Amino acid sequence: MVPSREALLGPGTTAIRCPKKLQNQNCKGHGLSKGKEREQRASIRFKTTLMNTLMDVLRHRPGWVEVKDEGEWDFYWCDVSWLRENFDHTYMDEHVRISHFRNHYELTRKNYMVKNLKRFRKQLEHEAGKLEAAKCDFFPKTFEMPCEYHLFVEEFRKNPGITWIMKPVARSQGKGIFLFRRLKDIMDWRKDTRSSDNQKDDIPVENYVAQRYIENPYLIGGRKFDLRVYVLVMSVFAECLLWSGHGRQDVHLTNVAVQKTSPDYHPKKGCKWMLQRFRQYLASKHGPEAVETLFRDIDNIFVKSLQSVQKVIISDKHCFELYGYDILIDQDLKPWLLEVNASPSLTASSQEDYELKTCLLEDTLHVVDMEARLTGREKRVGGFDLMWNDGPVSREEGAPDLSGMGNFVTNTHLGCVNDRKKQLRELFCSLQVQKKASS
Repeated sequence: MVPSREALLGPGTTAIRCPKKLQNQNCKGHGLSKGKEREQRASIRFKTTLMNTLMDVLRHRPGWVEVKDEGEWDFYWCDVSWLRENFDHTYMDEHVRISHFRNHYELTRKNYMVKNLKRFRKQLEHEAGKLEAAKCDFFPKTFEMPCEYHLFVEEFRKNPGITWIMKPVARSQGKGIFLFRRLKDIMDWRKDTRSSDNQKDDIPVENYVAQRYIENPYLIGGRKFDLRVYVLVMSVFAECLLWSGHGRQDVHLTNVAVQKTSPDYHPKKGCKWMLQRFRQYLASKHGPEAVETLFRDIDNIFVKSLQSVQKVIISDKHCFELYGYDILIDQDLKPWLLEVNASPSLTASSQEDYELKTCLLEDTLHVVDMEARLTGREKRVGGFDLMWNDGPVSREEGAPDLSGMGNFVTNTHLGCVNDRKKQLRELFCSLQVQKKASS
């Protein structure tokens, strides 16, 4: 049993990239100096600007060499600003990998995520019926402001007295968020924002989403929390790997950046639970069947949200993405998708968190497989399980009969006991034996 998983969603589109013939004209080439075949390269040249757990993992990986400044690289854990400025002008050889899809924001900007989910739900209702479309009902009722203001007002007046939450579409760490119950609060906010922005920074009013606030969250020790689950997506949407995360607790805002300001925050212990501990806690309170249903519903969130952007994300074989899903559980054990992060924090907030993120990143690199050690048939790599491959993947070997879904059990183990070190030893030992036998 393991606390992670993986998924895979049908063929995507092909990204536009610089043709090879333009390599010496407008494009910067990478991965060219040591040949195209991955197995022929003696070392892997990596680059990153992130000075946190990621740098530690990259520097300690056998055979990986750090490249600085304008040096040629094979693997670049880039930030999104580099992607915007350079992707269209960079030629990448076959083996080269970078850490974002070109338009990852289709899933990670709050307004785009909701737009894509709403569109996908309508598509499902038209093609498969209301029952199937209802599987997309995992995000709170949401409106983009100001363009959907009139639709929001209509909904607001249907349910007077409930709480709504306003979130800027492109900010993180709880910045700019506020709650309201009166339309006047929005008007006052808009006036204040226009005034302060125009006078101080000359910045236009940014877009927000108004989202129905979940007023019955599940509490542990009287505190609100959310789950962070890491989702590794390989070549949209041929492969998608889901890695188990951890519970994060706080009274109101569940963001660690906010929690650190709390007077009872402990810098060594942090404010996080491993997801395994959270699952055990729920099972003791509600029984294993209720918990199985909850985690199956969480699986559904990953698959449906990725399917919702399948036709709009620009796929490229050079790209992968480590998404950070934030999920809230309510008192009825229903999971709600709050947001998806394109650049989830890889900075550790405690020793336990450092160990968790080290394992996460090591397994991410195993799956990205710059060393070309995997066969492509693996169902599990360390803390990752293959969850989707043109359809759900079964825990059992062979091709299951999906027509009736009889005894089919999806190959996911989110929040279960993880023996990843043993699994990795056995996996790579087996691969080494196979390689020797074939040679």
